[in-house]
Amino acid sequence: MTATALLVMDVQNSIVARYPDLEYLPRLRSAVDAARAAGVTVVFAGVGFRPGAPEVSPRNKMFGAMAGRDLGPAAAEATAFHPDVAPHEGDLVVTKRRVSAFAGSDLEMLLRAQGIGHLVLAGIATSGVVLSTVRQAADLDFELTVLADGCLDNDAEVHRVLTEKVFPRQADVVTVAEWVDGLS
Repeated sequence: MTATALLVMDVQNSIVARYPDLEYLPRLRSAVDAARAAGVTVVFAGVGFRPGAPEVSPRNKMFGAMAGRDLGPAAAEATAFHPDVAPHEGDLVVTKRRVSAFAGSDLEMLLRAQGIGHLVLAGIATSGVVLSTVRQAADLDFELTVLADGCLDNDAEVHRVLTEKVFPRQADVVTVAEWVDGLS
C-alpha cells in the first residue's frame, strides 16, 4: 500500500484574508485533524521569499512587484500559516517560491524520502496552487486525490470546472467528509 500525505497549500494569513468563507477553515481543519489521527503525514506548503525577494524576477506577473522589496516583519505575519490550520510538531513544512507546491521547494525530495506516493491536496486557490500542483504531481507520477471542498477559489465557476471537469482526469476528487470517512 502506498503511503499517503495530506498536502495543505497556501493557507497563510494574507491569502486566507483574500478568500472569505467562514466554513472553509473548520472544514479543512477536520481533514487535518483526521489525517493526524489516522497517522497520515501532513505537509504544509506556503509561499515565501528571502528578504528583498531575490528569487523573484520583475518579469513575473504574479510576484514581480515584490522583487527587490524588503517587507520586513510584516512579511513574516503575512506568510505565517493561519492559526486555525497551522502545522503541529511532526508535520512537514515546505517553502515554495512560485505557484506550484513543488516550485523552488524540497517537497518532492521529502515525499520520496518518506516513501509517499499518494497526495491528498487541499488549499487556496483552486485555480492557483491546487491546479499547478495537481499538474506537476501527476507528471511526477504521484497518485492524487483532491478534496473539492478543501480547496477554495474566489471564482465559483472556475472552482466547479476544475473540480468537476479538469482534475478528474488526473486525480480522484472527493469531499472532505468522504475522505475523512474513508480513513476510518
